[in-house]
Amino acid sequence: MKITKSLLQVGVLGLSLLAASVMAAVPAAEADKLGKSLTPMGAEMAGNADGSIPAWKPMAKNAGSVDSKGFLSDPFASEKPLFTITAQNVDQYKDKLAPGQYAMFKRYPESFKMPVYPSHRGATVPDDVYASIKKNAVNTKLVSGGNGLENFETAVPFPIPQSGVEVIWNHITRYRGGSVTRLVTQATPQPNGSYSLVYFRDQFVFRDKMKDFDPANPGNILFYFKQQVTAPARLAGGVLLVHETLDQVKEPRSAWVYNAGQRRVRRAPQVSYDGPGTAADGLRTSDNLDMYNGAPDRYDWKLVGKKELYIASNSYKIDSPQLKYADIIKAGHINQDLARYELRRVWHVTATLKEGQRHIYAKRDFYIDEDTWQAAVIDHYDGRGQLWRVAEAHAENYYDKQVPWYALETLYDLQSGRYLALGMKNEEKSAYDFGFTATTAEFTPNALRQEGIR
Repeated sequence: MKITKSLLQVGVLGLSLLAASVMAAVPAAEADKLGKSLTPMGAEMAGNADGSIPAWKPMAKNAGSVDSKGFLSDPFASEKPLFTITAQNVDQYKDKLAPGQYAMFKRYPESFKMPVYPSHRGATVPDDVYASIKKNAVNTKLVSGGNGLENFETAVPFPIPQSGVEVIWNHITRYRGGSVTRLVTQATPQPNGSYSLVYFRDQFVFRDKMKDFDPANPGNILFYFKQQVTAPARLAGGVLLVHETLDQVKEPRSAWVYNAGQRRVRRAPQVSYDGPGTAADGLRTSDNLDMYNGAPDRYDWKLVGKKELYIASNSYKIDSPQLKYADIIKAGHINQDLARYELRRVWHVTATLKEGQRHIYAKRDFYIDEDTWQAAVIDHYDGRGQLWRVAEAHAENYYDKQVPWYALETLYDLQSGRYLALGMKNEEKSAYDFGFTATTAEFTPNALRQEGIR
């Protein structure tokens, strides 16, 4: 693993500073690097020494076409892989793979592959979000021992991170369009590849996109999330509501579920940490959604540094409306012929379960894309120290809306041979709908009863 020495030193320094103080903002002189030697979101502006990682070049909003359903065309459709990593040649590339990725080649030597394409760093967000990120750099501070934020605006509190937990907060708070409605599916295939689908209608709204948000009194809410199961019939009508807080130690996440069979709304404290994920057949935890979410208080976080890694990027091919779900879901893992990997720089952060805390994952290794602050790969270890599950996100830039997000999340169980694929929308009537407005009244327990009636 090639770690950037200067960044590792910064991480060690940041950890010592965090131990002495909750102050996490950087001096104005450091923040002035944003938009110069650093991108406006904090990545290194320059490429790497041999040019295999290019300099950051913002992707144009008209980089491709958008169809009537909101699906994006692939700006890189004409490109061919530079090479393909297989079980036969994987050892040549091991230094640029996460342990979980390497393990997938050993688990599925006949079928798992990684087609590697030219790298394109083009992720952008709107200018007003960049402005908020620069303010955060000098103003946002960690509170509650690193488990909460104060003086935070919109997205990415720590574009120049000094500790592991700051990198994780950047992932948790990263820009996702402010608000979105999406129709997506989830599959949990058996080892032989047979599967059924669960269909969701999700609504996700950050606090500053609510009509009744008061900037002078922002409160402790970070975002509101509502998820309705629309199929199959045995699950249809169930609704999950989450009020996500900035400081979950001071005020834990609030969650409710509407049970369509009982026509009742109940509190759902299990929707956190390692509580079971919705309709996931035991293959993911609550905090596996969005690769990782929730309070960071059960783990000790360590910033290892930066490294170069092959991650799934510009994943327009796998998001194509020309595909059927059966084209994607295969035995053992998704159809890797549809994947696109690029060499990128990532932040490497380890999370180790604190003494006296409980979670089914005793350790996690995070690899966070420097350009978007999105988790690209997360390796999950069980209580015996054995690699158990490998999460891999297939990212894409919604260039027309300037929103980096995922086309597909996968979570592979190396022990059972099963996996979960979440976020597919290829056969749905519409792609993501960004920018809708709402009021807090639409995200109350009372609103669930109306949402959940079959």
